[in-house]
Amino acid sequence: MKFNVLTLFPEIPRAFFENSIMAKAVEKGIIAYDLVNIRDFSFDKHKTCDDSPYGGGAGMLMLPEPLGLALDSVESWKKRVIYVTPSGKPFTQKLAQELSEEKELVIICGRYEGIDQRIIDSRVDDEISIGDYVMSSGEVAALVIIDSVYRLINGVISSESLEEESYSDGLLEYPQYTHPETYKGMRVPEVLLSGHHENIRKWRLQKRLAKTLAVRPDLIDSARKAGKLSAEAEKTILELTGFEVEKPKKSKRR
Repeated sequence: MKFNVLTLFPEIPRAFFENSIMAKAVEKGIIAYDLVNIRDFSFDKHKTCDDSPYGGGAGMLMLPEPLGLALDSVESWKKRVIYVTPSGKPFTQKLAQELSEEKELVIICGRYEGIDQRIIDSRVDDEISIGDYVMSSGEVAALVIIDSVYRLINGVISSESLEEESYSDGLLEYPQYTHPETYKGMRVPEVLLSGHHENIRKWRLQKRLAKTLAVRPDLIDSARKAGKLSAEAEKTILELTGFEVEKPKKSKRR
């Protein structure tokens, strides 16, 4: 898979691509990337890429001409183009999985007050938000998406590592422990030291459900509606809460 990142500050995403698991994926040829400096397509010696918005208002807006030429340079019309913006649709694990199936992505890193709407209307396929907050760096926001997507590509990390992660089946992940067995008086749960795989599996399911109920109960509702909760999970929820949660009613055919 290839990531084409259009940015005013290529040194920010470059550090990500040149380190850790991503660097290994690039070395293996699983991941490729192109960091396109939008300033290279500006028209003056000052490399100007922004101007004040029509109609007034605070801040500056990225100019459409340099950004449009940068998009042309990566033949964006052949690829899925993403613009990361607080006003986009929410980024989810499901969307990350969908994007990981693309051969190439083009990601526009916004700055200032954003980009000219005409670029969005004519060149962008997806406006994506990484959360209900505003950041000054479109590069950092873009890297959140890239990091979530590339790790799902076959060969980057083991498939086993993905199976029980948070959101993989609608639940949050269970707590994990490593050596030593006792740290500052806190001991690893006995069940994890028992070697009894079935008891460990049940314990992990219980912990996943307990955390999801406490922190993100909405995920339980979504998982139930999607048919992802097993009979064992429903029974565990009953044991944890002391009452049975009402299941969604099936619509009657008329």
